[in-house]
Amino acid sequence: MKGCDIMVGGISAYQNNSILNYGESELKSPGRKSSPAECETCSNRKYQDGSNEMVSFKSATHISPESSMAKVMAHEQEHVSNAYKKAAKNNGQVVSANVSLKSAVCPECGRSYIAGGTTSTQIKYYNEKNPYQQDKKTTDSIALSGANIDMAV
Repeated sequence: MKGCDIMVGGISAYQNNSILNYGESELKSPGRKSSPAECETCSNRKYQDGSNEMVSFKSATHISPESSMAKVMAHEQEHVSNAYKKAAKNNGQVVSANVSLKSAVCPECGRSYIAGGTTSTQIKYYNEKNPYQQDKKTTDSIALSGANIDMAV
C-alpha cells in the first residue's frame, strides 16, 4: 500500500508514504528517476567537515538542499573567523580570506544544491626578533622619513 486517504477537520487529504522530502514538488521531471519529494539521494545526503579546526559539522549531518547554501556558507565563515582569531592571538594579520562554494545537481531528481565549500586564508606574522625583519623596518623608516610633511605657509 503506497498511500492512504485521511480525513482531517472535514478535509480529505491523500497521504503518500513514499514522500521523503515534505514540501517539495511531487512532479517527476523528464529523464529523472524520481521527483524532489521522493528523492532518496537528497534525503540521505550528509555534510561533514574535513579540517583539523574546531568548527561545525565535525560529525556527518543532513542539510536540506534549500538550506544548504546558507548553512555551508555559515560553516565556511567559521573558518574565516578562526583565521582572524589565530592572527590576533599570534601578532599576525590576515592578508586574504577566500571562500568558494561548490554547487551540484542531484542525479536522481535534478534539484540543485550546494555540494560543499572551501576556505583559504593567508596570515602574515610579524617576528620582531628576526634580524631581517628589523633590517626591513630600518630600511623602510629611512625610505619613508620625510615622505609626508605638512607645512604651514
